[in-house]
Amino acid sequence: MTEPNAIDMDEDGDTTATDDAELPRDVVDEVERLTRLKRTTVDDNEAAAYEGRRDDLLDEHDFTSRVRDDDGDDVLVLHPEEWHEDGVIRTDRIEDIDRAVEVPLEGTGDPDEWDDVDAYNRDLVATVRDTHGNVHGDNAAILADFAGNHYAKPIESLTGDELAEFRTDYFIRNAWPSDDQQEVIEESIELIFETADERVPNYQF
Repeated sequence: MTEPNAIDMDEDGDTTATDDAELPRDVVDEVERLTRLKRTTVDDNEAAAYEGRRDDLLDEHDFTSRVRDDDGDDVLVLHPEEWHEDGVIRTDRIEDIDRAVEVPLEGTGDPDEWDDVDAYNRDLVATVRDTHGNVHGDNAAILADFAGNHYAKPIESLTGDELAEFRTDYFIRNAWPSDDQQEVIEESIELIFETADERVPNYQF
C-alpha cells in the first residue's frame, strides 16, 4: 500500500545514490536521448544497452529515473536517489522539489528523424555562433536542445506556446544560463529565427 505523501515508482524507475550536485544540462539531454532510443528500438539487446548507459550516466550524478504517465503523455522524471525509500518517493521529506527534472517525451519516436533534426539545429547554432558570438551561440545551443529533445523539430518550427514553455520552464530550470545569457536571451531568440529566415512566433512568458 502506498504511504501518505509518497509517489509510486513504476517499473521503469532506476535506483542510484545521490549527493547535492544537480544534473548538468548536457547530462539531462543525453539521458533523454537514451530514453527515447530505448522506448523506440525493437531490439531487446539494444534497449538494454541504452538503459544501461542511461543508468550509468545518472549513477555518476546520484540520480534515478522513471517515466510517468500524465493523462496519456509520458514524462521522463529524474530525482535524487536520497528522495527514495522502499520504492517510493517521500514528498514529505523533500526540502527542494526543484531539484527534480521533468522532460516531456511527446517528441518523435523515430531515432533517425531525431538525428536529422538535431544535425540541422546544430548547423543553425554554429551559424549563429559564428555570426553573433558565443553568448548568442550558447543560447542557440540551449534552444536547439529544447527543440530537438522535447519536440523533435527544427528550431524555427517551434510554436509560440512552445517558445513560452522554453522561456518560463526549460531555460530557467534545465539550462542554468550565465548572467550574460539571461540578459540577452530575447535578442538571441530573435537572432536565431532571423538566421533561419523565419519570424519569431508571438509568445508570452
